Amino acid sequence: MHRVAVLVLDGAKPLDVGIPAQVFSHRPSMPYELRVCGAAPGLVRGGEGLSYHVDSGLETFAWAQTIFIPGYREPATTEPPAAVVQALRAAHGRGARVAAISTGAFALAATGLLDGKRATTHWHYTRALAQRHPRVRVDENVLFVDEGDVLTSAGAASGIDLCLHLLRRDHGVGAANHVARRLVAAPYRSGGQAQYVPRSVPEGVGEVFAATREWALRHLAEPLTLDALAQHASVSARTFSRRFVENTGYTPMQWVLRARVDAARELLERTDLSVEQVAARVGLGTGANLRLHFGRVLGTSPTEYRHTFSE
Repeated sequence: MHRVAVLVLDGAKPLDVGIPAQVFSHRPSMPYELRVCGAAPGLVRGGEGLSYHVDSGLETFAWAQTIFIPGYREPATTEPPAAVVQALRAAHGRGARVAAISTGAFALAATGLLDGKRATTHWHYTRALAQRHPRVRVDENVLFVDEGDVLTSAGAASGIDLCLHLLRRDHGVGAANHVARRLVAAPYRSGGQAQYVPRSVPEGVGEVFAATREWALRHLAEPLTLDALAQHASVSARTFSRRFVENTGYTPMQWVLRARVDAARELLERTDLSVEQVAARVGLGTGANLRLHFGRVLGTSPTEYRHTFSE
């Protein structure tokens, strides 16, 4: 039996707690034993008006071989208890692997175990994680990251992907597929697949070149060069490029490319246009060009994206 502990912190999100508890629950087909614990035994305040009653505290870590840290509320402004941080370090030092779901990455990062390593969290919190823990190499565009004995995942649904990934590591593809069928979940999504955020184009700060950005979004099918954008904004190309980067974090051409990918996503979701037709509509020319940039920005193909998200 592989021993799994699920740590419930204050503000723990119900779905994040339930995913590893459900996946690794003991049954004849599952060689795992699971315990849910808190910083101390007793009542733990949760989110959405829920609370949890846990029977054990941090002593569970001495028993566990894998520890899950589910996401919790207010991670950017809440420090995990010092006792939790110390217990996680000690458990890892004894050989336990530690996996964080969603904002649980903040508690894991507080231990220092992610320093110098890649990690991810829910896309809404990736910048906050990077700012709070600058030694962590935050990857905002993946579903989960496996660094061997420390693992992190994005939002709650990608916690399922992370759990199935660990099952594959432990007992092979057959065991993971068996559990995926039980959960009615996709049996395999690569950790490198992009998180599907509402837009890949960054929101501009303030009104700098807002009219030009809006104009560009209406003319994506046309050739959009740096000179054309600067001419619309009535400034030099050099000034436009410098101020655009300051405002968005992207060069004008990077922004245009991401805007075109966003437009392609919408067409793939809402129309039956072919990949070639979508590419032409958004100014990317050919289906091959669309596939290339779609893969670079989103980590998947237009066909797979349509299969997942089309109406």
